[in-house]
Amino acid sequence: MGTPHHPRRNDTRRRIQDVALELFAEHGYEKTSLREIAERLDVTKAALYYHFKTKEDILVSISDDMAGPVDELIAWAESQPRNLASKQELLRRYSEALWSAAPLFRFIQENQATVRELSIGESIKSRLSALSELLKEPTSSMAAQVRCMTALFAMHAGMFAVRDIEGDPEEKRAAILEVALDLVAQAEASIVPR
Repeated sequence: MGTPHHPRRNDTRRRIQDVALELFAEHGYEKTSLREIAERLDVTKAALYYHFKTKEDILVSISDDMAGPVDELIAWAESQPRNLASKQELLRRYSEALWSAAPLFRFIQENQATVRELSIGESIKSRLSALSELLKEPTSSMAAQVRCMTALFAMHAGMFAVRDIEGDPEEKRAAILEVALDLVAQAEASIVPR
């Protein structure tokens, strides 16, 4: 029996999210139905509806779960000095959040057109914009600002770029992070003191 925090419900919710992402990856978001999700879970559609009414509700819940750590990271970064050490720590922490939510980011990468049309698209865009603003300096050269924004995109694209490269997943994550850290360090090095 569940406690007041409803762990059994949360376990079911998590299972639904995991199976839905798996099916979205296999068949695409548009071609996956709630019926297929229910069948893969071996539950009735009514049982699935108890937790989620639509596929978008499932996707929003996954995105919201991932957003918490990113929102905390943004709040942390806003309270830090705008220096290289803080920016590099922001990237380290973002790398951890990104890799812990790898299935969601794979889905986003492979379904960009669909994501733009759904409510999570604006939410993701807003968070990426906030992270980008925390990394770049408005008074920096255009090239320095592009390096900072590219550091974030390198982390996203890197997850896919290394899929076909042999090696340990943690080594791959570290290599991608190294590239992002280098881009921000180059941007910082080009800032001319006032």
